[in-house]
Amino acid sequence: MNVSATPARTSGEEVSVTTREELVLRGIRLSYATIGYNSLEAIASLIAGLLAGSVALVGFGIDSLIEVSASGAAQWRLRSDLNEARRSQSENVTHRFVAVCFLALAAFVTVDSAKTLWFRERPDRTIAGIVILSMSVVVMPLLARAKLKVASAMQSGALRAEARQTSLCAYLSAIALAGVFLNATLGWWWADPVAALGMVPIIVSEGIDGLRAKPREDCC
Repeated sequence: MNVSATPARTSGEEVSVTTREELVLRGIRLSYATIGYNSLEAIASLIAGLLAGSVALVGFGIDSLIEVSASGAAQWRLRSDLNEARRSQSENVTHRFVAVCFLALAAFVTVDSAKTLWFRERPDRTIAGIVILSMSVVVMPLLARAKLKVASAMQSGALRAEARQTSLCAYLSAIALAGVFLNATLGWWWADPVAALGMVPIIVSEGIDGLRAKPREDCC
């Protein structure tokens, strides 16, 4: 009886390890997809935003750059997943890195939006900006949903945090789209910086949550 039980237990252990390795690889592939899309998104948003003088678009472009950095940090976290000695440390560093990026972006958007409103700097209409933001409203939720599935299966707090940031990117793209669209269609120039300011509470909330988050042990 003991002889037959041993192979069964070993087989179960091998399936468990293989499953987790597959989840790690899937998470890494999702991070690559996020890095690729957000790199293009950041470049296009920053160029369109700077040309049009749009605070909302520039803020969104910087958020996309943060998303690229966060995805890189999440990859580091995933690649150290099977090394238990590094797991807790990398989890903590990832949370804090993303949180600091959020707070830095919130400060930038607040100052730039206030300056735009104070000096009544009217942004130009930008069709390119509307197209970019519309694409992000569709793509970002799909990526976030896929990451959450992997994070739940792995019980990974770091990957779940990155998925939340991807979801945040979707919310920000919707807010920015509203401001850019109203400026382009109705000529409401103030809608652009107001939309940018509308992003700030969400960004600050995520940053504070990230700083307060405590590293957790992932379970196999």
